[in-house]
Amino acid sequence: MDYTCNDIAQMIDHSLLRPELTEEDVRKGCEIAKKYKVATVCCRPSEVVLVKQLLQDSDVKTTTVVGFPHGYNKTETKVFEAEQAIGDGAVELDMVINIGRLLDGDYDYVKKDIHAVVEVAHRHSVMVKVIFENFYLSDEQKKVACRLSEEAGVDFVKTSTGFAGGGATIEDLQLMRAEVSEKVQVKAAGGVRDLEMALKVREIGCTRFGATRTVTMMEECYKRSEQK
Repeated sequence: MDYTCNDIAQMIDHSLLRPELTEEDVRKGCEIAKKYKVATVCCRPSEVVLVKQLLQDSDVKTTTVVGFPHGYNKTETKVFEAEQAIGDGAVELDMVINIGRLLDGDYDYVKKDIHAVVEVAHRHSVMVKVIFENFYLSDEQKKVACRLSEEAGVDFVKTSTGFAGGGATIEDLQLMRAEVSEKVQVKAAGGVRDLEMALKVREIGCTRFGATRTVTMMEECYKRSEQK
């Protein structure tokens, strides 16, 4: 094995974003995140304070979302969301672009929308991952989104929300990794459901992925480690 199970865990944003999750589900999710020592818990904005509190005795970071899942909020709303989330304790933000404006070719709007959130976040040393929702985009539009995001100063580009008709694909991840410089990291979301896929996205150069099946993935990693 050219990786450790800790390497895999540190790629995981354990996702607690489904609308039907209860507080008990969130608490259980945070226990899973702490047990496997993942990178972050990505929670709904209303749970940031709770998640921050639940993770305080661990190295797991608190992440939340902005303009999620459709990206069509006004820029001022996204900025407010970012400020609120940071004030509540989030140290990473996953923001959805304005998908319709990108499809319209209104690239100036898209770039300014991203930059407004990045500017607020970086003022507080908070990272920003920008979600494209590739399911709706052509390859050329994905490339444009990569360029606009890097010009706007993002830390990560991310494939999807997990709430559209499709998620991360190997082809999209290869395209995105090729289109941004080494200063920008790549996150896969929607479709990384087992260790094999996690290893594939790692090989491409992704440094983070969203996961709801963290337990299955990590237990498979431990099992493989014992067999080596």
